[in-house]
Amino acid sequence: MAFDLENISVLERLTSGLFEPSTLHDLNRQAQGMSAHLGFETLLSPDVAQGIVLYPHQLNAVSAAVRRFRGRALLCDEVGLGKTIEAGMALLEYLLRGMARKVLILTPPSLTQQWQEEMGRKFNLDFVLSDSEEFRGAGEEAWTRFDRVIASIHTAKRQPHADRIREIYYDMVIVDEAHHLRNRASVAHKFVDALQKRYILLLTATPVQNDLSELFNLITLLKPGHLSTSYAFTRDFVTRGDRMTPKNLPRLRGLLADVMIRNRRATVDLKLPRRIARTIHVDLTPEERALYRGITDYVRSSYNRQDKGRRSSPLVLWTLQQEVGSSVAATLSTLEKVAQGSKGDNQEVQQLVALSRAVRRQAKPEAALDVISAYGDKIIVFTRFRETQELLDRALREAGFETALFHGQMRRVEKEEEIRRFSETAQVLVSTESGGEGRNLQFCNAILNYDLPWNPMRIEQRIGRVHRVGQTRDVHVFNLSARDTIEAHILDILDAKINMFELVVGEIDMILGNLSDEREFEEIVMDILLTSLSESDLRDRMGALGDQMVEARQEYIRVRDYEEKLFGALETADGKP
Repeated sequence: MAFDLENISVLERLTSGLFEPSTLHDLNRQAQGMSAHLGFETLLSPDVAQGIVLYPHQLNAVSAAVRRFRGRALLCDEVGLGKTIEAGMALLEYLLRGMARKVLILTPPSLTQQWQEEMGRKFNLDFVLSDSEEFRGAGEEAWTRFDRVIASIHTAKRQPHADRIREIYYDMVIVDEAHHLRNRASVAHKFVDALQKRYILLLTATPVQNDLSELFNLITLLKPGHLSTSYAFTRDFVTRGDRMTPKNLPRLRGLLADVMIRNRRATVDLKLPRRIARTIHVDLTPEERALYRGITDYVRSSYNRQDKGRRSSPLVLWTLQQEVGSSVAATLSTLEKVAQGSKGDNQEVQQLVALSRAVRRQAKPEAALDVISAYGDKIIVFTRFRETQELLDRALREAGFETALFHGQMRRVEKEEEIRRFSETAQVLVSTESGGEGRNLQFCNAILNYDLPWNPMRIEQRIGRVHRVGQTRDVHVFNLSARDTIEAHILDILDAKINMFELVVGEIDMILGNLSDEREFEEIVMDILLTSLSESDLRDRMGALGDQMVEARQEYIRVRDYEEKLFGALETADGKP
């Protein structure tokens, strides 16, 4: 490093420990940043975002959010058009310009990790999750200490968190699935309304469901007074006796255009190839069937024991039940750990260990080999468990297939090498849930769900590894389904009842959001499994859940069609209808 003689005084001050106050440094840095940045006519974020294919409607939405709406916007694109990308780009724009530092992202519980991954991978923004060990380890000061936090809104709105959060001034608040704020009497709405915030982005594809006042409530969170008072809004824009039918629609749309961005699939050039799904039904061997029933009976009896000191933890039981639907290897690994720390049911656990070791032949690996051989092209095989992954990798190699492996414990260099091998010579990538996230895998157009996540969003994420922008071929989705298992019931609901594999990306989340039960789908399923009195009772209750999903899909379609009529002619972000 070289210095001019005229700058030698800088070195002398450094060696003497003479520093200017930090406030002057911060002020100078802000001044330098502001002088270097162009106006919002030119966006800075597209040059910084990593590996994102940005569409004109997304760039227009970001520009409108930061220029026209001054950082307070309702992002209401139809599902699958990239609201998360638009929000991330707007946030990045403000961060790059030094106009934001303290950021809070509020999402449903099931989406916190997904938001963290996307912010890091696509925008190089590190966020801490409010339920992480790092965050909890900071105690009461965590909300103040961390500048970028992603939290479940269900957690944030509860005490003691709510009071701590309300004390903080946030530069940017982003709320995903903001339709949960439509009711102004709800705790969530009141919580977000009370936040101290400079900018706020609300993301939802369905701002109205049952009453036009829901739209008023959301927009009032962004810009109080923009739609006047609740009384005036009802008087001017709601038909008497029918709270879903607007009046003075052109005037209402004009007001909405000053705060809402809504891109429609019909007007956006974003097309993906078809998804073709096929279910392969598998008959378990007698030994596998005995193990499955034994595990299910143990999980039920252990969970329902009155003496909590003698039962395994609910998480272990949940894991066991899902492992037995995957492989004997995954099941045995957990059973042996349970046996070592047994709390009084050691004999029962040892019997299950014996049942596991008695399994000599497994039906699902054979079915997987048949599918892969018949398909004859590159394919990603997904499993949730490392033990199952190792089992499949060994079986495939013994059958003569070249494989690549991908899992979360690998180093970055190892991951890149495995993806390179899959793109070149390997026919099969055997991957855990984290497989290929954010990587270009469109050279492959098929996946095999060896085991089935109980959370439909996880299934959607698996498919999204290959069914994404840049894919030019139809995508094939193969599902292995062992008869008379809980996974078979789940697949029947998702495939036969609501045709999940034909839905647009993001629609399954909208359907799940319409269930009257606010628990996660996998929690509902586990509760049914644990409390069913017999196999016929289990079938009936899973059938009833399927009927609820059908109703939820019908409700989603009703709301989607209604909002198309309500907002259909609303100006898009670039000012064109």
